[in-house]
Amino acid sequence: KRDELRKNLYHAFSQFGNILEVFASKKGNKRGQAWIVFDDLSGATKSVRGMQNVDFFGKKMRISYAKMKSDIISKMDGTYRPREKRKVESTDMKVSKSQKTEANGTAGTTSMDEEPEEEEEDKSPPNKILFARNLPRETEKAMLEQLFKQYDGFKEVRLVDGKPDIAFIEFGDEVQAGLAKEGLQGFHLTPKYAMRLTFAAK
Repeated sequence: KRDELRKNLYHAFSQFGNILEVFASKKGNKRGQAWIVFDDLSGATKSVRGMQNVDFFGKKMRISYAKMKSDIISKMDGTYRPREKRKVESTDMKVSKSQKTEANGTAGTTSMDEEPEEEEEDKSPPNKILFARNLPRETEKAMLEQLFKQYDGFKEVRLVDGKPDIAFIEFGDEVQAGLAKEGLQGFHLTPKYAMRLTFAAK
């Protein structure tokens, strides 16, 4: 059955890029989780956006970036180090589930469900610069660039030193920024963190 699950996951996610590996677990605390390893960050990013909340055999998937590089990616880029085997406490597992968020070309799927948050009304006047908040601490510039560069007019992402939960994203004009804001409002970089976008104050 696990091989069948891996095959189904492969077919579902291969539309977003070249998959190097699929790992699915049906044991212990990792039951209901799977990891799909892409050969580049772009494929992982597209899958996070394209498969979020998609019904998969009767359950809605929760997609996020994996917390750590997969061994296969580490071996490819020369950073592989054997992992130390240790007993994982239940509290550690809970943290790892909610913080899968490293931009390394690996997209992790989880079975965690949560209630959708009510979207806040943006009363700021239109601006070509967007203000992003509620970002996970592990957010990297490359992750946000992959998300926003798919929209016309994207210029740059600016992170704020000492404030890992916010960022500014600049576009060519207000209209282009507005389209990106509408398209990525509430995007889940991890199952726990839904990105909030508003126009930056002028």
